[in-house]
Amino acid sequence: MERIIFYIFAAAIILFSLFSVTSTRILRAAIYLFLVLVSIAGLYFMLGYHFLGAVQLTVYAGGIVVLIIFSILLTEQIDSRMPAPKLGTMILSGAVAVIGATVSIFAITGHNFETTPETVNAGTVEKVGERLLSYGEGGYVLPFEVISVLLLAAMIGAIVIAKRPKSDEQTSE
Repeated sequence: MERIIFYIFAAAIILFSLFSVTSTRILRAAIYLFLVLVSIAGLYFMLGYHFLGAVQLTVYAGGIVVLIIFSILLTEQIDSRMPAPKLGTMILSGAVAVIGATVSIFAITGHNFETTPETVNAGTVEKVGERLLSYGEGGYVLPFEVISVLLLAAMIGAIVIAKRPKSDEQTSE
């Protein structure tokens, strides 16, 4: 049963990722991105990484995508379409994606993953609490600050995308 659920999540991630990238409607692309991030959180929960799944839902699915959707709704361009990408851009993007996937696959398959006693006991509430408040090595204060900058960048990016100048056809009406 777990294998079937894994394949359902994997298929949803791949399908909604493709829809998000290929959609010409801004709001639909944001909704597809939300579904991708929720599916990834489902994988984390399935693997037993409940804290990481909750962070995925709150920060990415609940934070960034909601900011993007609000930015689109606030700029009154819900029905606007994004311009179709040029063939050269599509080929370059595909090549970069294939190179990135190849590097990731070689890095993962070439690494020897070993379980140490430290990693088995690292999941207690006390350890997570200490690391959340720590700014030293292994602390999470800096990543949380980076996440806040990421949320700000997502908001600014969404506003820039949604606030682009209207085409000549729309301004002449």
